[in-house]
Amino acid sequence: MRVLITGGAGFIGSHLAERCLETGHEVIILDDLSTGSIDNIRQIRANPRLTYYVDSLGNRPLTAELVDMCEIIYHLAAAVGVRLIVESPVRTIETNVNGTETILSLASKKRKRVVIASTSEVYGKRNRVPFREDDLWNGYPEETNAPYGLAKKMLLVQAQAYRQEYGFNAIYLLPVNLYGPGDNFDPRSSHVIPALIRKCVAAVERGHDSIEVWGSGRATREFLYVRDCAAGIVAALERYDDADPVNLGSGMEISISDLVKLMAKLTGFKGRLHFDTSKPDGQPRRRLDTSRARERFGWQAETDFRTGLKATIDWYIAHHEKASAAQPSGTL
Repeated sequence: MRVLITGGAGFIGSHLAERCLETGHEVIILDDLSTGSIDNIRQIRANPRLTYYVDSLGNRPLTAELVDMCEIIYHLAAAVGVRLIVESPVRTIETNVNGTETILSLASKKRKRVVIASTSEVYGKRNRVPFREDDLWNGYPEETNAPYGLAKKMLLVQAQAYRQEYGFNAIYLLPVNLYGPGDNFDPRSSHVIPALIRKCVAAVERGHDSIEVWGSGRATREFLYVRDCAAGIVAALERYDDADPVNLGSGMEISISDLVKLMAKLTGFKGRLHFDTSKPDGQPRRRLDTSRARERFGWQAETDFRTGLKATIDWYIAHHEKASAAQPSGTL
């Protein structure tokens, strides 16, 4: 089949594109590169079954043309990132909601299959753990991410509205925090795992005897290996066709303190860990109930966390070393 992936140059999008190509599909990527990067699809760009367009969903004529060309739409495009959410909350809301409206309005007319990748950030800050899909409307999201979390929650309302009025069902998935090879290691916008990997590797290389970690270390998170997430998205498309939202997660919860200790061990950092309690912990706990995905379409995460984390560290070290070697002498 021919597949359209909006946001396909992003972290999860590039892995999803690779998986679709491996299974014989033709893939079209639409990405404005506001958060994604051509580098993310560097290794698969030469595949003759991959085409990509650098543009946004705001180009409705192009988006309509691409929707017409494809049987399946994976909608991953989003305005995301802590800096963007804090500095541009209006843009965060508008981009996420309007982009999804464009996809649903075009796809519903042509009866295309649509999978929407949302986020576990939609859950209330004080939700009972593990987070269950039936508790989705309980409580307000963590304040820092609220514009993003509420906008992504609106995507479910949009999808269910199209189902009610037009008999059109888009699948709505809730992936938890992702990690893996190709993650975003930019210190200005990276999430916790890539940010800590970067700190640990830099400390080892420079001989530093301590690293700083934001918060108390007591907050907990759940992490899902990116390739497992891509497999879950495809499994939902192939074996699920209901309106109910579905969590995608590993079911494994780890404290930030234990995460940093494991990361230090895997990177060879033997120094001191300084937890800066003047910085926020964010949401106290996050772990998803993943039973619905297993029961409804037979998917569950397969990658052991230590194995996935080691693969991510190895990828960063290899690419970090290549980038450093490519810099001219004297360049910082």
